[in-house]
Amino acid sequence: MPETTPVPLKLAATLLVALSLVACSESESPVADRAIAAPLPDVTALSNASGVKPPPIPAPPQVQARGYILLDYASDQPLTASNENERLEPASLTKLMTAYAVFHALKDGRIKLTDMVTISPHARAQEGSRMFVDVGTQVSVENLIQGLIVQSGNDATVALAEHVAGSEPVFVDLMNRYAQQLGMVGTRFQNSPGMPHPEHYTTARDIAVLSRALIKEYPEYYKWYSQRSFTWNKITQPNRNGLLDRDPSVDGLKTGHTESAGYCLVSSAQRDGMRLISVVMGSPSVRAREDASSALLNYGFNFYQTRQLYANKAPVMTVKVWKGAADEVPLDVTQDIYVTIPRGQENLLGAAADVPNPLFAPLSPSKPAGQLRLTLGDKVIGTYPLHPAQEVPEAGFFGRLADDVKLWFQ
Repeated sequence: MPETTPVPLKLAATLLVALSLVACSESESPVADRAIAAPLPDVTALSNASGVKPPPIPAPPQVQARGYILLDYASDQPLTASNENERLEPASLTKLMTAYAVFHALKDGRIKLTDMVTISPHARAQEGSRMFVDVGTQVSVENLIQGLIVQSGNDATVALAEHVAGSEPVFVDLMNRYAQQLGMVGTRFQNSPGMPHPEHYTTARDIAVLSRALIKEYPEYYKWYSQRSFTWNKITQPNRNGLLDRDPSVDGLKTGHTESAGYCLVSSAQRDGMRLISVVMGSPSVRAREDASSALLNYGFNFYQTRQLYANKAPVMTVKVWKGAADEVPLDVTQDIYVTIPRGQENLLGAAADVPNPLFAPLSPSKPAGQLRLTLGDKVIGTYPLHPAQEVPEAGFFGRLADDVKLWFQ
């Protein structure tokens, strides 16, 4: 009679074989990234609805400036630039950071718009453009902000700096810390109004970064950048941004000028839901800075389009999960994603996901599981982390064992 192996021994032998396969699979199946085609929304929605053949994309305008950049607000994509990383004197463009720090203090509740600020001799003594506040008088934070933004008042700027931080030097340190947080790697401030100093500098790129953050984070205060004039002490001063009158789509932001800095202008405009930011630094005249800004804005609006591709937390794709309590998981992005592309080039858009191969549990929404790559032709125009839409804990012992066996035969 043939020998028979008891059932428990058969099970043990099976487990030993499976465990050996596990050991082999874990040692011989390294994790490697793989690129998976990611679905795009219907890009025909980006095309010209009129059916008219889109114009060719010409070279960007050459403008009179030491440095400039044109940036799309929604996608954060530069459309054209020249010497955008060169350190230049910002003059009163500095006041964009002054306002940003003041707005932070308002948001944090450290100051209020109704606070009354006593004007110090140091604030009153500021040279250059002024709001014309008097020593010892009390002025509200809201009025001082209008004096800073509309009149570009150096006295109002220092008064606000002292109110927020106790002294201007401490406030300037705060400005530099905010610059670091925003990634303004080519910027250093020495004073709050923008007076000339050998170590007071920024770049066109950094000013664009700051302008975008200011608009995005503090839309409730942005209205003051399009205010045409402000009166204080019986003195009415107009907003120095001449594009506010030349172009109805322009609603900000700030001018700047010293003899050494030249004429500077940061402009933002919105047409048909698309917002652009232009930064022009070191132009030879008021007219030149306005013409340069206008040319850049018109170029961007005429030849580019911006559309949203993915919404925050909306699933982008679903991927296979190994050794998990679930067999698959949706991946999403944690922000609204926009692209800015030349008109008529929708068919060149592409998307791919770089994810580990294989992708193992556990997975958590707090940790990226891959990366979304957006391309226009052969050019990568944006990368964004992909997060699991839900927790995927590890499977039990036998579930992991089964996947190990499957992976061995992949």
